[in-house]
Amino acid sequence: MKLQNRIALITGGGRGIGRAIALAYAAEGADVVVAARTAAQVESVAQEITSQFPVKALALACDVSDVSSVEEMFQQTQKSFGRSPDILVNNAGIAESAAITKTDDALWQKHLAINLSGSFYCTRAALPSMIDRGWGRIINIASIAGKTGAPYIAAYSASKHGMLGLTRSTALEVAAKGITANAICPGYVDTEMTTCGVENITRKTGRSADEAMAAIRKMSPQNRLVTSEEVAALALLLASEEGFAINGQAINVDGGSVLF
Repeated sequence: MKLQNRIALITGGGRGIGRAIALAYAAEGADVVVAARTAAQVESVAQEITSQFPVKALALACDVSDVSSVEEMFQQTQKSFGRSPDILVNNAGIAESAAITKTDDALWQKHLAINLSGSFYCTRAALPSMIDRGWGRIINIASIAGKTGAPYIAAYSASKHGMLGLTRSTALEVAAKGITANAICPGYVDTEMTTCGVENITRKTGRSADEAMAAIRKMSPQNRLVTSEEVAALALLLASEEGFAINGQAINVDGGSVLF
């Protein structure tokens, strides 16, 4: 069991990539905290975990853009498990599109607050205990949009570029303390977020849902969407002892769409 006796906290853990990572970690023996703004979703995932694996699972409602909510999440984790998490997966995020000239202050600030500041707040809260123990893993779920720009996603892309900067600075700061920090950069993943993207394309272009999905698939040389389980497999490696030499990296899971 690669993660036995470890505690993992996954934000955005109620569906999609977060759910898949939580299940993958639990299957390898980790106790899991799943957090999201929607309590019902993470409660469902926690029940799914405990029904399948002999581990503990805690569901918490948290808005990562609110520093007091993040602090409460870590306090509840400490109370329930007796210590802070060994593994932090910053997965909570949003993705909305608009032309730059139509990106209002609220849309811009929301992306930075959730995608970037939320990851910072959680990382800042998790690191002291990891440093004291001399072991820890920070895994940020970024995006290939954090490496390349694209039309109509300036706020999202900027927030994910920022997440890569946070990852690299964190990695170098704690490299000698038994802690790693890495980012995973998925392409289009078969999740509700992509489904919303298809609906947006259909609404704005008049193309059918099938046409919009076909266009998204063609962005990958493999002509397909990535699965949440494929992202989770990399997250498992990065959380394990076998992944210790991987630090400060931004690893694409995108079928070859972006080659750097």
